Amino acid sequence: MDTALKDRVVLVTGGSTGIGAATALAYGREGARVALTYRSKSRSGDEVASRIEAVGGRALTTHLDLEGLDTVERAVGAVVDRWGGIDVLVANAVHWGGDGPPHPDIRFEDVPLEEWQSMIGANLIGAAAQVKAVLPGMRSRGWGRIVLISSSVAEEGVPGPGPYGTAKSGLHGLARSLAWEAGRDGILVNVVAPGLTLTDSRPPLPAAVVHGFATRTPTRRLSDADDVAKLVVFLGSGANGNLTGEVIRDGSAAARAPHPGG
Repeated sequence: MDTALKDRVVLVTGGSTGIGAATALAYGREGARVALTYRSKSRSGDEVASRIEAVGGRALTTHLDLEGLDTVERAVGAVVDRWGGIDVLVANAVHWGGDGPPHPDIRFEDVPLEEWQSMIGANLIGAAAQVKAVLPGMRSRGWGRIVLISSSVAEEGVPGPGPYGTAKSGLHGLARSLAWEAGRDGILVNVVAPGLTLTDSRPPLPAAVVHGFATRTPTRRLSDADDVAKLVVFLGSGANGNLTGEVIRDGSAAARAPHPGG
């Protein structure tokens, strides 16, 4: 399969760890020029960049913080200054707020409205800002691929993180609308909604927990970051000729497995 990605410019936000890092490296293997962003883990970003160059790609790291939307413009500007434009956007950066996902025992009415504003502002409006920044260049070239990284939480829900799931579900509507609006200009827009994914950025899970979730999937295993990355590469490549406006679920999400406490 020819991905037609050699020398294409790919921006992977949140590319220093986890699914983002695996995705950036996967694009590098296809010969792309890969820009990846980090929020605080600049050393991790540099390590991913070195790995990209070791497999034949070219790499650039730059800062992006979803809590400061001006950093989106600066990150895109840095990539354009280096390579002249952006062909593929993978909007993977995520803002959890605090130290990580909210505790599942928190009741809906106890979540401050300020947290709703912060979470939706970063994860939904932040994604829209990334698209807005790259779209004019894609239109001018008559070609572009945009992949928005959502979560199975957007469709299934879990106890606790209402603002996060709401923000991620907004990406589905964004992709559907944008697919119609930008398709005439050769731009394809899709969403990838991973389920529970085994990554280097996630604290190790007990084997019994992994096994319990795996048995609820069609393949009897959980996806890892490379599984998701391969899917993202296809959607963001020339091999994807006309798939747009869709939400693609990986194997970990396909079972619509019941969640603990649900």
